Amino acid sequence: MTPKAPEDTAAGSPAGPPPRPAARPVPAGGGRVAATELAARLPEASARGITAAMTEMIRSGDLAPGVTLPTVRALAAALTVSAGTVAQAWSQLRTYRMITTSGRRGSVVSGPPSVPHPTRFERVGHFGDRLTLDLAVASPDPALLPPLGAALAAATDDEALNDYARVALTPRLAAAVQGTWPFEAEAWTAVGGGYEGVELLCRALLVPGDRVAVEEPTAARLLDILEAHDVEKVPVACDDDGPLPDSLEAALRTGPTLFLYQPKAQSPCGWSVTEERADRLAGVLTAAPAVVLVEDDGAGPLATRPAASLAARLPERSVLVRSYSKSHGPDLRVAVLGGRRDVVDKVRVLRTYGTGWTSRILQNALAHLLTDPAAAELVEGAAARYAHRRTAMVERLAERGVPTRGGDGLSLWMPVADESAALVTLAARGITVSPGTRFVFTPAQPAHVRVAVSRLTEDPAALDEIADLLAHAAHAGDGMR
Repeated sequence: MTPKAPEDTAAGSPAGPPPRPAARPVPAGGGRVAATELAARLPEASARGITAAMTEMIRSGDLAPGVTLPTVRALAAALTVSAGTVAQAWSQLRTYRMITTSGRRGSVVSGPPSVPHPTRFERVGHFGDRLTLDLAVASPDPALLPPLGAALAAATDDEALNDYARVALTPRLAAAVQGTWPFEAEAWTAVGGGYEGVELLCRALLVPGDRVAVEEPTAARLLDILEAHDVEKVPVACDDDGPLPDSLEAALRTGPTLFLYQPKAQSPCGWSVTEERADRLAGVLTAAPAVVLVEDDGAGPLATRPAASLAARLPERSVLVRSYSKSHGPDLRVAVLGGRRDVVDKVRVLRTYGTGWTSRILQNALAHLLTDPAAAELVEGAAARYAHRRTAMVERLAERGVPTRGGDGLSLWMPVADESAALVTLAARGITVSPGTRFVFTPAQPAHVRVAVSRLTEDPAALDEIADLLAHAAHAGDGMR
């Protein structure tokens, strides 16, 4: 059979677009691709087109890991587009971890698309099998949690059970939490834990490149969430009364979209915002009416110190996320999100792509625990026990010349001479704590470690021994400075 001859492309006949230049793999190991060469391999000069073509080249290996890319300005000039167009494509590539950008070093190919990893949460350290005392994870003591049997049995007595209708908040849970909310929320929804609530709010409100004002230090998981959304974190310094008004004012001048903070039993430092401080902070926030306020209450009923709510002062622009994992049980996986209607509705819409709603059984089980007098007494007793353990260690460390911040909550923020030396010193003695660098994001922060107190023994002699080891670790490496 004779092959078909190619069609005539003489004058008057469409020739079609010119063929894309053959891709030539750029080797790894510090190679560099020129702006003109890369531009010639990009068939469409829109942000979407640049992103799609770059993704294809990275996936296929045409752009190998380690290759240095041209600057945004150079590629924009080669493509005759605005620098903003290339910057938008670069931002998308960073979101999926295909490239990394590091100041003057420029942007470098990382590899094919990958899921963002919560590096702070995962980086807990591995020191072998000698560890006998875990003071790194501030998790609740199972012995102090209320039993779930009766709550789960009561939760199944619901006519709406197994209905596919989406329920943002069951009537029982709504009745249980509304009276405890510091302001009148316009809308409500239950989510799968406090961090999921914050993550959903970030997805609903942020785009890559946005700025978020956030306390420093703050919870490591919050920093992981913000970094996964490729936003710029703007630090807000704090003291024992909460965020400092002058620091918040400076952060607001950068034009953030959100202010994310913890109102009470702050992790890792344990402060709670006072009424006077909240009044001053609310005054500062009135000058930036477009900023949405997100209150992250991870302690819930376990907080023992009174705390003021900024959301109560600015309800029209606020959302509060309250977790019940530490107080009533991690396996309930329930937090409640309440506040400004349009923001909460965006979270509800996002959830329709996945689970749709939080299990009615879990919501109603939490509602039972929140309204059952016996369960409430157990939670109140747990809060007192945690406070006793925390105070016992604070006093012992102070006696040994180690001041700590930890007025409330399940952990202490302990200063150390050298973070690495402290971690290794404790690991050699069978103890693990969290490195302080997990909780900060700007350079030149004083060295600290976070010490969880939630599962500490209450035996005085054993506490003395642990305090001796912690104090020794706090001074380890001091002579090296």
